[in-house]
Amino acid sequence: MHDLAPITALGGVEPREDVVGTTTLTEKPSIALASVAARLGQEKACRKHLKDVIGAVPEPGKVQLHDPEAGFWMGPDLWMVGAPFDTHEDLADQLKARFGDTASITEQTDAWVVFDLRGASMEDVIERLCAIDIRAMKTGDGTRTVIDHLGCFVLRRDPADWVRILGPRSSAASLHHAIVTAMRSAA
Repeated sequence: MHDLAPITALGGVEPREDVVGTTTLTEKPSIALASVAARLGQEKACRKHLKDVIGAVPEPGKVQLHDPEAGFWMGPDLWMVGAPFDTHEDLADQLKARFGDTASITEQTDAWVVFDLRGASMEDVIERLCAIDIRAMKTGDGTRTVIDHLGCFVLRRDPADWVRILGPRSSAASLHHAIVTAMRSAA
């Protein structure tokens, strides 16, 4: 029998944390993710289920911060839902049971790497990484952007010095390197 041990997207047994000046970057493998795509003709019912799960239906450019689940808009009738992995390891299955035939639910946990970037220089770091107006973004705003040639999501969290970055897990090391390089530049 195989003796397998889980590792993070950056290959560690424990999540990686980097501190540069006043800014901290933390790898967050503790988040379960699933996408929710409304099925044709079921959009209204799907939105009702989504509202029941996360408290509201995120509109374009918005993040619904809800405990323990949260969600953000990814495209027309398409959202990502996240929750603590410890209690929602089977998040996609939980959502499938709730949404039934109103939505197509896809497990996304192992497709994305999640980083939290926090600190006084966070906005300076984001300005070096991508072409979004981070200073105009408020808590609950989210956008898709490109960081180091990678399609990513940047979600403005609360407090104001915190963003969550989601990028492709297969490029976790490249994304991590780009963020840490920008942190050093902003320090």
